[in-house]
Amino acid sequence: MADIYDKVIELARRRGFVWPTSECYGSVAGFIDYGPLGAMLKRKIENVWRNFYVAREGYFEIECPTIGGEAIYIASGHVKGFADKMIQCPHCNEYHRADHVCDAHNIKNAETKSLDELTEILKDLPCPACGETFNGAQVHYFNLMFHTTIGPGSQRTGYLRPETAQGIFTDFTRLLRFYREKLPFGAVQIGKSYRNEISPRQGMIRLREFTQAEAEIFVNPNDKKHPNFGRYADRAVPLWGIEQQEKCTDPVSMTMKDAVSSGIIANEYVAYYVALTHDFLISCGAEPKKVRFRQHLPDERAHYATDCWDAEVFSERFGWIETVGIADRTNYDLNAHAKNSKDSFTVFMPYDEPKKVMERKIIPNMGALGPKYRNRAKAVSDALAESTPGENGAEIVLDGEKITIPPELYEIREQETEIQGEYIMPHVIEPSYGIDRILYCVLEHSYDEEDVDGEVRKVLHIPAKIAPVQVAVLPLMSRDGLDSIASKIMEKVQDEGIIAQYDDSGAIGRRYRRQDEVGTPFAVTVDYDTKEDNTVTLRERDSMKQIRCDAQKIPGILRDLIRGKVLFDELQ
Repeated sequence: MADIYDKVIELARRRGFVWPTSECYGSVAGFIDYGPLGAMLKRKIENVWRNFYVAREGYFEIECPTIGGEAIYIASGHVKGFADKMIQCPHCNEYHRADHVCDAHNIKNAETKSLDELTEILKDLPCPACGETFNGAQVHYFNLMFHTTIGPGSQRTGYLRPETAQGIFTDFTRLLRFYREKLPFGAVQIGKSYRNEISPRQGMIRLREFTQAEAEIFVNPNDKKHPNFGRYADRAVPLWGIEQQEKCTDPVSMTMKDAVSSGIIANEYVAYYVALTHDFLISCGAEPKKVRFRQHLPDERAHYATDCWDAEVFSERFGWIETVGIADRTNYDLNAHAKNSKDSFTVFMPYDEPKKVMERKIIPNMGALGPKYRNRAKAVSDALAESTPGENGAEIVLDGEKITIPPELYEIREQETEIQGEYIMPHVIEPSYGIDRILYCVLEHSYDEEDVDGEVRKVLHIPAKIAPVQVAVLPLMSRDGLDSIASKIMEKVQDEGIIAQYDDSGAIGRRYRRQDEVGTPFAVTVDYDTKEDNTVTLRERDSMKQIRCDAQKIPGILRDLIRGKVLFDELQ
């Protein structure tokens, strides 16, 4: 196939999957519109994801605003550090990501190089837009967040969120109460995120507005054994670990239990979500041989992360595309928000058995503190209890004022205390999915062309459960009562919650081809035999096989086929 990307995008635009936004005004790079079939396909991929994370894992979904106040992103580090290295061509004034220019010339590890190093490397390289060299231009940082103001007068700074995760982190305390203050627990969110990409030139792969599906799973830092690890312990997944990358060897297929026991994957939680992601991608239609999991190298992994893996899917045009990131982020995010918000972001973990310890306690003499400090006596008492007294008294700070409390105003006692547990800050396991990239990969991997009776049949082999149209109902003729019979079958199919399309335009062969091209897995044809014996023709997209079925049973048969409870070949 010459260039599958061009063929997929041509089909996607022509048949209503995706097209450039606001084409009548020239459109803007990095933004797309999903057409009727694309929007439906996207929702169904999201619902498969919900089935994995909400229905099966039990992580409830929340929804947070797409605009956040500046304080959120100062705490998260995005205001200071969410930037790409950029260079502007001195000749045509086009902006380019420095690492992308390097990648095009096989210069490795560009993202880890300093600004000065990149400036020196790029000075003799040609600009992708005009072909002149970058000599004289300086590489600099460009923050990728979209800036806005909240309310009139530009008094409050805000940003369009660069990821959905921060809303979950800032809701941690309320989520903790919702889950009855017990670990582990998780929350998920599917929604739009925004990144002001420097030069998005890869269609659906690099967008300025995109959909993320993220789960934040809060776990005990001292216990990273997943309670349902057995579900995926024996699942083999292609792992491209640090060792294989450094030796330039192929990924190795390894079970999750072996990957954890050998130390290739840091813990059961990360391994579990690597396997779950593999399961999800394959169930959505990604070709197994075109999926791998790449471990972040030490120089690219965030300093606070224990382990990070990217699910990469191969594209004929773009090579290996990162579609999902799975990371053990430790307590970095919660700790950052705790420091900036002054909330605790901790969980009380009771001990199996209470511990008895000797504690030194400061007992304020309220009879003396009251008259001396009056309405400040309670604040003085609280600060005194947290202080470390010396021989000449205890020094406290109250409203910025240093106060020395003399020894006669308090008593120090050594007493045995029973401790029921301790407060800990959970660690976060984060699987983060790029829905738009996954959708493109589903389209590319499902696209096929074959010769049928001297004609090219274009077909999308999209799994039935995510196909935007799951059944086509086709009367052989739109007369002689065939159309009314087909309409009644259509209603019964729709009553099963199946997305169906009625099509009576053109020859039956042409209608089959139209449905093949948009990935409709099944077609029901009503013909003159239907009037005689109440049977219809049921056609399967991939094999083009046809069988006769009782029209009354068709809705149930289709329901079971779409849900995978029965295979088409088992009906014959």
